[in-house]
Amino acid sequence: MALSYPTQPGDIDHLIADDHAVVERQFQHLEAGRGNRRVLVDQVSFELAAHAFAEETVLYPIWTEIGMTDEHDDAEHEHQQIKELLVVLGRTEPGQPEFEEALSSLIGVTRHHVDDEEGEELPEFRSKAGPARMAELGEQFLAAKRQAPTRPHPNAPSEGLAERIAGMLAKPLDQVRDMVSGKQKELATDASGLLDPQAQAIVDAHSSLGPLPFEILTPDQARKQPGPDDAVKKVLADRGIEGPEPVGSVQDLRIPDGTGGEQTLRVYTPAEPGVGPLPVLMWVHGGGWVLFDVDTYDASCRAMANKTGAIVVSPDYRRAPEAVFPAAHDDVLTAWRWLVLNAAQMGGDPARMAIGGESVGGTMAAATSLQLAQAGEPMPRAQVCVYPLTTGEQFGDSMTDAADARPLDRPLLSWMAMHAFQGKPEAATDPRVALLDWTPEQRAVMPPTLVITAERDVLRSQGQQFAQDLEAAGVQTTHRHYEGVMHEFFGAAAVLDKAEQAQQEAARHVRRAFGTAGEAA
Repeated sequence: MALSYPTQPGDIDHLIADDHAVVERQFQHLEAGRGNRRVLVDQVSFELAAHAFAEETVLYPIWTEIGMTDEHDDAEHEHQQIKELLVVLGRTEPGQPEFEEALSSLIGVTRHHVDDEEGEELPEFRSKAGPARMAELGEQFLAAKRQAPTRPHPNAPSEGLAERIAGMLAKPLDQVRDMVSGKQKELATDASGLLDPQAQAIVDAHSSLGPLPFEILTPDQARKQPGPDDAVKKVLADRGIEGPEPVGSVQDLRIPDGTGGEQTLRVYTPAEPGVGPLPVLMWVHGGGWVLFDVDTYDASCRAMANKTGAIVVSPDYRRAPEAVFPAAHDDVLTAWRWLVLNAAQMGGDPARMAIGGESVGGTMAAATSLQLAQAGEPMPRAQVCVYPLTTGEQFGDSMTDAADARPLDRPLLSWMAMHAFQGKPEAATDPRVALLDWTPEQRAVMPPTLVITAERDVLRSQGQQFAQDLEAAGVQTTHRHYEGVMHEFFGAAAVLDKAEQAQQEAARHVRRAFGTAGEAA
């Protein structure tokens, strides 16, 4: 089931549908008998608890106000059934008849509830309440998920174990997490069984740090949560591996940003530089325009400096919602233009420059190339787009089959877009974001391009489509797809073989463009 009408990422019905997609995919893992059954059910319980509480406090009261009384009563009744089944699942174990019967019932009730909501109730609600109200309610919906109400929940069972487990709907979010089978350290992992063991170790490490879901927090709160780099550092520490990878030097420069202010440009020189001037690679960090910074992607930059023999620079562009689209893009373009003029002073060769990045960093790499071409300026020799976002739409099979993936699931993707495009919904269709909407002429100006995609990534399908589009337009395009790994895998080469392979592939692509392909790095 899916919504049959267009929505904005922060609209309440959009957010509800994202939650539905995550739980549905987890149900499919459970039905297929793959993954960690206990952890999957704990995660489903947590998600349904927070989701139900937010619906009951934000959405359902309005239904009665606007004449949707029958729908309100039906939904409340189904929520009550769901809560009672969660109680059973919380006190039993996989394999026990009571557990398996409750799980089967939960899947049936939830799917029926979702079909009713997405097929009838949400469309009716939108038509009666009006689309303008959806974004305001979306913010309230997320706030309800992270709030700590003190009053008893009106529909929670009222005593004993039932109160303790189903009553978690009325407790602070961190207490909710702690209540779920005492396994709060597993709630942020990928329990699907679809990751390879090395990748699984990384998402398990991230989850063990106890992060709250980014997608229900404010941006400021989310930035304080453990990031993908922290997960890799934990695996390194657990295994006694030294880090970070040594390079020749790391220096922070202050350069202009897109508004005439300043931004930081981090400059990495390789551990064993060749005879200068060295080629230059700009590497743009990810984080959905909202999260993360140059520190988060430090490992990628160090690796690319050593593997390419190039000076690697990374701009610490402005982030949303403090600076919404196109601030980050403007900063990256400004940094590139500054680099063209100043590379020689850094020991770099302005005639041999390339660009790349991860996630929306890959988006901005391609967008920068397009803007340079349109301005008639010298182009990068090559570009690398590592699991890029290439459309503001929920595009392709990966939006369904990786809806529950970690660290980037479908709700987090919507949360990022909601903040990145705040007050500017048209940004999602801007050519700097909607790369799949480019004309053949726009595609054809791209430099030789490497696109890297990951199996357990909501952005997989759109990255694959972008590579196909470029190839069809005659661009020298290489697409490398990695099974059994997740979004953000690229920087984890110290503990993940497929990340090492992807970095080597990216380095070969760049060295070939620099004319240094024969120089092993």
